[in-house]
Amino acid sequence: MGEEKELRVRRIKNGTVIDHITAGQALNVIKILGLPDASEGVVSILLNSPGEHGKKDVVKIENRELKVTEVDRIALIAPNATINIIRNFNVSQKKKVHIPEFMEGVIRCINPNCISNSNEPITSKFNVTVDDDMPKLRCTYCGRVISENIAKHLL
Repeated sequence: MGEEKELRVRRIKNGTVIDHITAGQALNVIKILGLPDASEGVVSILLNSPGEHGKKDVVKIENRELKVTEVDRIALIAPNATINIIRNFNVSQKKKVHIPEFMEGVIRCINPNCISNSNEPITSKFNVTVDDDMPKLRCTYCGRVISENIAKHLL
């Protein structure tokens, strides 16, 4: 019998590794980051990878560090994610995402009659709270709450 080979994702010299993404959310992270169009390097995606606390997704992006606005969006759909900045094959920074208390121009209100969804020149605004480690977004204009399928409402 032949030996079973294990396929591994190669290390990156410089870039970002987003770890501990909620299982099933990696493709939404890719969408938030505008990948693969916005990357000059290899993008690796691990789906349903075994982790200490169950399954997780991981995204590795060569030659790119994330903007604060991108990290804030990722926090909404993967509140337990960690961002690892890789420089010269080593982790130079590691930080947990932080869910901001206020988001502007990031989410579309679920209320079709909300003024933020009209033709008025108004930017969507949400107050963010966390309940059982999951974010809840309350529209400042109409009061509607988004607590599920947040990725579906990202602008």
